[in-house]
Amino acid sequence: MNRIFAGLPTTVFETMSQLAREHSAVNLGQGFPDDPGPRDVREKAAEAVLNGWNQYPPMMGLPELRRAVAEHYREWQGLDLSEGEVMITSGATEAIAGALMALIEPGDEVVLFQPLYDAYLPLVQRAGGVARLVRLTPPAWRVTEEALEQAFSPRTKLVLFNNPHNPTGRVFGRDELELLARFCQRTDAVLISDEVWEHVVFDGLSHISVLELPGMRERSVKIGSAGKIFGMTGWKVGFVCAAPALMRSLSKAHQFLTFTTPPSLQVAVAYGLGKERDWFLGMRAGLQRSRDRLSDGLTAIGFPVLPSAGTYFLNVDLAALDPSLRDEQFCRMLVERHGVATIPVSAFYADAPVDTVVRFCFAKTDATLDAALARLAEVTVHV
Repeated sequence: MNRIFAGLPTTVFETMSQLAREHSAVNLGQGFPDDPGPRDVREKAAEAVLNGWNQYPPMMGLPELRRAVAEHYREWQGLDLSEGEVMITSGATEAIAGALMALIEPGDEVVLFQPLYDAYLPLVQRAGGVARLVRLTPPAWRVTEEALEQAFSPRTKLVLFNNPHNPTGRVFGRDELELLARFCQRTDAVLISDEVWEHVVFDGLSHISVLELPGMRERSVKIGSAGKIFGMTGWKVGFVCAAPALMRSLSKAHQFLTFTTPPSLQVAVAYGLGKERDWFLGMRAGLQRSRDRLSDGLTAIGFPVLPSAGTYFLNVDLAALDPSLRDEQFCRMLVERHGVATIPVSAFYADAPVDTVVRFCFAKTDATLDAALARLAEVTVHV
């Protein structure tokens, strides 16, 4: 057994989902919408299965989808990408795994930001990388020069960054992104930017891709996700965007991982990316309304809610209620006694965790959110 994977515990997502099933809980833990996704996009996939090509598509992805990705990012983010700078993968996690395998060798240092998506660290370690961790803390979760100074070194080969950020809901500002870019250039590091939540931003914010930062076009890998854009997390269609010199290595890793992605889904995603601008803005507005519904409800019953500018998630900091409360025990209490499943943010840290923050998913129907709030209203009696 490989020691890295064999030594991993059951993920907190599986643990909490199992508890949710056992206690018939309202599940605000794992991050997926109640909605099945846009019907026209699903119909396009079904039509492609019945009437289209179901054998191997090109390894780099269907040309029509690669063109659609480039055109979509040109319209929404002002990026000038050629079809040859776009590759399609079987989800963003495959894209991240492939990029790590392609770009680092054993002993290379990789800068990560915690709290972090749970796949990052084991994938870095499996590729032979040595993790250097930047610790973000509430309520601001800011990237600071002091923290980067401690993490970067002459041995830094690669940086893996997530913006908008899961689990904190942060959308990092241009000042923080340009600070990170300067450190990458100073150490000649490549930046892998996990931008899967790029369309799920609120309050009038616009996503800033690392590819548009000064000096980063040739040393960055941008990763996107159709599953996140269209709210269909099971589709697992990822986008990789990078300059040709990087793409040559990235495509080799992809070739020997999954090689390709279902052509019917690629056809449907190509169609979806060309939807009218109002659809994307309406999707954001709907999620922002759900965020506000949950945030207002939690605040009304006494939970101190932290700001969330993107993703499906918002957080509560228990420290303001009672400094002795710990997030994992609190989450277990919520699901076992009150029938609401959430996620302890301490599970997203590899070391020195912030252990007072609880993550809630708001990408749910009004009925689901209201049912959770009704149950949570009882909790304040015991806090």
